[in-house]
Amino acid sequence: MKIKICGITRTEEAQYLNEQQTDFAGFVLFFPKSRRNITIGQAAEIMGLLDDSIKKIAVVVSPDTEQIRQIEDAGFDFIQIHGALTEDVLSAVSLPVLKAFNVSDMEQYPVWRQCEKIAGYVFDAAEPGSGKTFDWDLVQTVPRDEKLLILAGGLNPDNVAQAVRAIRPDGVDVSSGVEFDDKPGKDPAKIRKFIQNARNAVKQ
Repeated sequence: MKIKICGITRTEEAQYLNEQQTDFAGFVLFFPKSRRNITIGQAAEIMGLLDDSIKKIAVVVSPDTEQIRQIEDAGFDFIQIHGALTEDVLSAVSLPVLKAFNVSDMEQYPVWRQCEKIAGYVFDAAEPGSGKTFDWDLVQTVPRDEKLLILAGGLNPDNVAQAVRAIRPDGVDVSSGVEFDDKPGKDPAKIRKFIQNARNAVKQ
């Protein structure tokens, strides 16, 4: 079970991920609407503190080719793309792509399934980062292949085990579900509980 903690914004959060041996760390870039949006420079500083075993993912919305260039120069391992993925951007990408879908554009999944640059899919809620879940049954009909299937959208320490047992995804993705209730940032206790519950559910 792969674990992705998304929306990393602080240097101390790198240690939380290192301690729990997280698989992926996600950084929201070029999207000022998100309160988790950070600069490439901030992301690079945090990435420098992460264990080499943790894959670094740039999370973007409808990126352009210049943004792709900056991401690749910064040393990310993957690009997670929400929204539009144009032909010129796809041609410019050399990193593996995680294509994100939500309940409003899931019909686009077959279009990207045959694309060699797509390394996996992230199935998210209608409002990514909102902390809201969606009907997981929508993912049940998705054909499984060798590419990663990552479940996101409203997951938290209390419901991740149920999600894992229901969908059996290759990985789970969380952001708001492991944040402090009364201040910004990730809560190390919630991260630990989320990962434990997700990985234990695989054995059930």
